[in-house]
Formats: sequence, structure tokens, C-alpha cells
Amino acid sequence: MPAPDAPRLPSSPGFWRSPLRGPWFTSVLGLVLLVGITVLFVTGLVSYAAYNPDLSPVNDTTPDKGILGFYLFSWPTDPHWLYRLNQGVHVTLGITVIPVLLAKLWSVVPRLFALPPARSLAHALERISLLLLVGGALFEFVTGVLNVQLDYVFPGSFYPLHFYGAWVFFAAFIAHALLKTPTALRNLRHLREEKNDLVSPRPAEPTVSRRGALWFVGGGSLLLFATTVGQNFDGLPRRTALLAPHGGADPGSGPNGFQINKTARYAGIVATETHEDAWRLVVTGRSGTVRLSRDRLLQLPLHSAALPIACVEGWSTSDQWWRGVRLRDLAALVGHDGDPPDVFVESLQRSGAFRRAALRANQVADPRSLLALYVNGEQLSPDHGYPARIIVPAAPGVLNTKWVARMTFGDL
Repeated sequence: MPAPDAPRLPSSPGFWRSPLRGPWFTSVLGLVLLVGITVLFVTGLVSYAAYNPDLSPVNDTTPDKGILGFYLFSWPTDPHWLYRLNQGVHVTLGITVIPVLLAKLWSVVPRLFALPPARSLAHALERISLLLLVGGALFEFVTGVLNVQLDYVFPGSFYPLHFYGAWVFFAAFIAHALLKTPTALRNLRHLREEKNDLVSPRPAEPTVSRRGALWFVGGGSLLLFATTVGQNFDGLPRRTALLAPHGGADPGSGPNGFQINKTARYAGIVATETHEDAWRLVVTGRSGTVRLSRDRLLQLPLHSAALPIACVEGWSTSDQWWRGVRLRDLAALVGHDGDPPDVFVESLQRSGAFRRAALRANQVADPRSLLALYVNGEQLSPDHGYPARIIVPAAPGVLNTKWVARMTFGDL
């Protein structure tokens, strides 16, 4: 029971009594986040660039990005596992540092309630940056986790929300890091801790040491890592990814028994549209338009490539063995001999994000870029895109369009 004179308001220094709070504890957590969040920001920008958002409006869900797109570049096709690695690091690291972030927010919570709210102009600016930092961190991590779990309960599209939120958060993060990193390093070097407003004037009896608390936070991060990483890296059984929607066993067995993002039923694909008597691939280019049945495609030269599927939610597959017609050979059919141009791909899927996608000329020209008809020696299943799907090295999964209906070659 609190003493009669115990502070009752969170704005009172004595209200926060944990003996764990202090410059050393906060500094250790802050330096871990300095490295982790910087890597998250860089891999997030790289992931955004992989969509080639300045290639075509259909690829760009943030059309008003302006100067925020200064770093965009033509996404390469080598190494073929590039996007898989980048997005695996981004999502796995983001989930792994959540305990560190929560511990850091807990360690500095007294400052969020400190009065007066502004002692000077400089102090007011620091408080504003702190609010942007805390709010931005919570927004980015909450929307990121919801996206990984495929729970789109937030208003609007994930892509612009996460993109703009990242810039606001990282700007506040940089300002905070410039102000606090020298102090954090000094706190770690000192054997005797400096006192500041995080140290309670009337601390409670300790139940665990600060090092023990750090081990607890690190153990939480390790647990999240171990229950997530199996969905995107070979060498670990997928069933260890207990917290990932694409963890657990593969959906079925056989050549088509690997992970998918959306089923044919979910996408509204019906068998009457994909039946060999009804389906035709419409290919348009410089010399006009051709319509190709699946039998006609099978008469063209077929090639094979071992490529993974990697999605923005962080999950990926191992290399699958795809077989089909090279995209550059389809471009040649409609008058684009030599260096092929960009291509605009449309799916039988009539609604939903990325039912259409644009690919750059370098992606079309890569000999491993296929209109796949087979996978692992067997005809594509409906859920994997029958009668034909795109597969391109190093491209995000949503750009590997399934149930392809039309391809238009030309500069986009």
C-alpha cells in the first residue's frame, strides 16, 4: 500500500519507482536500437525500390512521394535471391527488436509526463521530436506487424502509410540520435552512473538487476527471432516459424506443395476462364497483337530456371524449378527483336492490389525471366497461377503475376 505522502500523478518524479531506470540501462537499449532501426530503414527503402515505383503508375502506390523517391533505381535481377534476403532481414529484424523497443519506451516513460511541457524553445523542440519519435515508432511497428500477419485493419493502403510513416519516424530518430548518442556512449564508459531525471528519487526494492533485465529483453528478442526466421531462410524447418502466417507445414505435398500468398478461389479465378479451350494469352507489341493458347505456348522454345518466391510480408520459398517461355522470346513475337522493352502484365484477377504489374526492360531481358507453365516438373496448380504465371529473378512476389491474361510490351 503506498505511503500517504506518495506521489499520485505520473508527472511527479517520485511516481516512477523502478530501480532499473537510469542512464546506463536506457543507453544500452538506445545503442541497440540505433543499429537495428538504421538497418530497418535502409532495407525498407530497398524493398520499396524493388517495386520499381517510378516505372509505371500501377507499381506506385505513393504517387506524391516527390523528393522522397530520390534514391530509386532500376531494380537488378542479380543475385536472384536479393529481394528474398533483403525482405527476410527487414521483417525478421523488425520483429526481433520489438522487445528492445518496448523496454526502451518503458525506460524513458517518466519524460513523457514531465512538467512543465516546455522550459525553453530548445526543450520544446526536443519534446516535439520525442513525441514524433515515440508515435512514429509505435505506428511503424504496429502497421508492420499487422501487415506480416495479413491483418489489414488500418485505414488505407499499407504501402503509403508505412512509407510516409517511416520518413517521419526516421527524421525524428536521426534528430534524437544526434542529441543523445554522445551521452549514451559516455554513460556506458563511466563505471559510476550519472544521475538524471530517469533515476527515481525514491526507488523501490530491486527484484532483478539491470543486467538481468537486459538478459530478459534479449531472451524475448531471441524467442521472437527463433519463431519467425524459419519462414524466410533455408536451413531451418518452416514449422519453427510459429508466429508467422506462412510458417508451419507447406500447403500440401508434391511439386506444387509450397507456400502461396492468395489462392485462386480468393482471387476469384474460375475454372471456365482458365480451361484450355477458353484461355488465350494476348500479347501486344510493336508489330501488333497475337493470341496464344496454352498448346501454342508449349510449341515455343521452353527454358528452365531455379528461382524463389519472396513476398513483402517476409516469407519466401526455397528455389523452385520453373519451366516456360522466356519473356524476351514473347517480346520478339510482337516485333521487339534484340533488346526487349518494358512489359505491362495483366491478370485474370479482376480486383485487389497488384492484379496488374510493370516490369523493366532489364527484367524482361534476363534469360531466367519466364512465363512459367510448369513448376518442379509438373503443370502449375490453380493456386500457383495456372495456366501461366510470371517468374522473374529477385523481384517481389506480387510482381510475379499469376493467371496472366495479357502482356503489353513497350516503353512505360
